[in-house]
Amino acid sequence: MNILGINAYHGDSAACLVMDGELMAAAEEERFTRIKHWAGFPARSIRFCLDHVGLQLDAINVIAINSNPRANLGRKIAYVLRQRPEIRLVLERLKSLYKRETLLETLGRELPGPRFTGRLIRVEHHLAHLASAYYVSPFREALAVSVDGFGDFASSAWGPGQGTALQVEGRVLFPHSLGLFYQSLTQFLGFPSYGDEYKVMGLAPYGQPTRLAELERIVHLQDDGGFRLNPDYFRYHRESVDYHWESGSPVVGTLYASALEELLGPARQPGAALEQHHMDLARSVQAMYEKALFHLLVRLHHQYPLDTLCLAGGCAMNSVANGRILARTPFKRVYIPSAAGDAGGAVGAAFVAWLQDQDRTRRFVMDHACWGPRAARGEVEQLLEDNRDRLAADGCTIQWLELPELLTRTVTHLVEGRVVGWYQGRMEWGPRALGNRSILCDPRRADMKEILNLKIKRRESFRPFAPAILREAVADWFETEDDVPFMMQVFQIRPGQRARIPAVTHVDGSGRLQTVTRAANPRYYDLIRQFGQATGVPILLNTSFNENEPVVCRPAEALDCFLRTRMDCLVLEDCLVERAG
Repeated sequence: MNILGINAYHGDSAACLVMDGELMAAAEEERFTRIKHWAGFPARSIRFCLDHVGLQLDAINVIAINSNPRANLGRKIAYVLRQRPEIRLVLERLKSLYKRETLLETLGRELPGPRFTGRLIRVEHHLAHLASAYYVSPFREALAVSVDGFGDFASSAWGPGQGTALQVEGRVLFPHSLGLFYQSLTQFLGFPSYGDEYKVMGLAPYGQPTRLAELERIVHLQDDGGFRLNPDYFRYHRESVDYHWESGSPVVGTLYASALEELLGPARQPGAALEQHHMDLARSVQAMYEKALFHLLVRLHHQYPLDTLCLAGGCAMNSVANGRILARTPFKRVYIPSAAGDAGGAVGAAFVAWLQDQDRTRRFVMDHACWGPRAARGEVEQLLEDNRDRLAADGCTIQWLELPELLTRTVTHLVEGRVVGWYQGRMEWGPRALGNRSILCDPRRADMKEILNLKIKRRESFRPFAPAILREAVADWFETEDDVPFMMQVFQIRPGQRARIPAVTHVDGSGRLQTVTRAANPRYYDLIRQFGQATGVPILLNTSFNENEPVVCRPAEALDCFLRTRMDCLVLEDCLVERAG
């Protein structure tokens, strides 16, 4: 059976293909449109998935969508009748429903050719999130938890998974949402763009949780483990808050009400100076989120005495909180997929569709994230030939090398403090660059963070860079020893090791690590291993291959990024491009 999973008309639009219970391809639309968090219909992602295995739409048996507008319908109607929100808010939700209802018409228009004649399955948003973690995890029994902004009138959901069975047994419903709490305070702190929450996480270690008492007036923890928000501090539940797409990128209006400024003081304007009280508020926001999350998880563990946890939803991107789950809750093992947010719902919906038949079995485990496009050697050769004059004018040389020499030369560049663009294999699924579309550097250099920001990234100075480490070396370098293949958890670096890797040690002594195994990514593993042999440090600084844009997808984007920045060298599959000087 061939199943196409889709996340459409929402941030991080995406598609995936599951064939007979195995994931074959997955990609976010932003990588093709080159617009961050692209929110429309994922036509290019769908075309990639089909082309990857040589199928047409008429070979697809099921299309599974990670949204079911009829889910929790009674609750929605009761809320409208009881709360009487602005009519414009209701009309906008109906407009969104209409777009999802006409999805097949859009599919036929965007992908001409043989028509889709199979079944369309709508999967409740949070069930898709739960499935995106549990059904691809190595666990055959686990508690699955989804924490998000909103989807299908709920912000959180949970339930046990056992074998092929996955039940949603609890929810937190609109308007109460930890995701919207965090997003609202992110806006309040002067970071208005969709997806800016990671900036608050990066800023938080510079402050103290001095405003936690005020935030506890906003987020009320419940005896059953759930939470409720004080509605006086928010607008989104009663007014029409702008949510539209500027050239495909989601734009969200102000979510918080004026009462929040009465409680916390004036909101920071975007671009204004960051002062200590902003840092303290960021730390307090993170502390409040963690307090609510761990309160929920501890209560759920009491209800479902399982030692394994599968976590998904947009809030599962909070790698700082994720790294504290083992210490702050009774769970002993945690799995978080590489695309924990809404893009990942495409995978979850597809696996829900696959496992609707009780005779089917689970056999797929997502232990790596390499599910996107890859470049053929001929594509790279043609690209370099077409740009030979451009490269020569920039003082670049081009060499095709056998793998051993390619790794040796690359390690030499890294040891000498150069910035390396590293492009190999299939593009990663999810927001993290995990060794196939990465920029790599020596983590031992205290000035490397400044060098990267000067040459390429130009991002806020408070945001840390991440360490990629050989899996077998984790216990020597980090206080917590675990598998973190998708860079979804932050652990404390051992105090005695922090001075050795200053470029990837955050101000609080932490690092958002990625553990690398040879089985999952042999070329990347061997590069880190050789660097470790040369330096005694089996770690590389790994950041995404981009410059204030989506991570590069095709070789042409990698070359363009290399040429318009001051990157020192570029590895395109087996080719090494070196810039003079």
